[in-house]
Amino acid sequence: MGGMSVVGPQLPVGTQVVFRVERPDAAGGTAQRGATGRVSGVTADGQYVVRLVDGRDATAKRDQLSLRTAYQSEAVAVDQPDGDRLVREHTIYAAVVGSRAFGLDTDTSDTDTRGVYVAPTEAFWSLGKPPMHVDGPEPEWFSWEIERFCELALKANPNLLEVLHSPLVVRQTSLGEELVSLRKTFLSQLAYQTYSGYVLSQFKKIEADYRRDGAPKWKHVMHLIRLLLSARTLLAEGKLTVDVGPYRDRLLAVKRGELPWDEVERWRLTLHEELDNALRKTVLPATPDVGTVDAWLRSVRKRSLGDA
Repeated sequence: MGGMSVVGPQLPVGTQVVFRVERPDAAGGTAQRGATGRVSGVTADGQYVVRLVDGRDATAKRDQLSLRTAYQSEAVAVDQPDGDRLVREHTIYAAVVGSRAFGLDTDTSDTDTRGVYVAPTEAFWSLGKPPMHVDGPEPEWFSWEIERFCELALKANPNLLEVLHSPLVVRQTSLGEELVSLRKTFLSQLAYQTYSGYVLSQFKKIEADYRRDGAPKWKHVMHLIRLLLSARTLLAEGKLTVDVGPYRDRLLAVKRGELPWDEVERWRLTLHEELDNALRKTVLPATPDVGTVDAWLRSVRKRSLGDA
């Protein structure tokens, strides 16, 4: 395991600290590694003067000291498994999301990929637990560990649900096929709160920007309208459609700022009303099928024993 991390912020007088290395004290003795004291001042060359618990003074540089509250945690820390390696070797499913999946891509659009990996079960037996998400190892690639993915998808997080329903799959193992086969179990009326609630909160901010600056961030507005369109279909038909289909041209016009704000606002309010109507008649269950997902996750953990 590597050395303990260095705590960076400057230390005000009175801060409790621990010496990370041996340092000479003012009486000709030694302040041992692990000795505790309080910062009492700073020397002309920028070192901290620390008053030890027995009254002695010793000086140290910032990287030779740790906050007392952090020292024990640092001392027993265990390295986490390498997140990039987990993604490279244990991804069970990955798909392109964003504009390319939505059918809203242009020549300048990025290719955003989201994936799901299964950390080896034995990795959870260590003090150093595997990360629940990893940004990388490739640009524009973000992944979730399967447990975290299931947790968020069951809460109808739009970003997670769209991963499972993207038409642009780039990697899929047998476990990935099982996950996709379960995607209907994640769908529920909770989507009404997550989709509609998010759009409402974001539009409050956008309207404030519009009043202040005279123009909102049109790309963000476009994607919020897209979310409402997606939620309407989900609640009305019980299926999640990622591609915007016939709405592409109008949504891209929103993105370019070609539609008047009043027209965009009327569209949004109409979609909210249609969403309310769809909720009253929806075929989706009130809550997702947590039991089925949990049973599957348990089976995945059992089958992942020994996958170092």
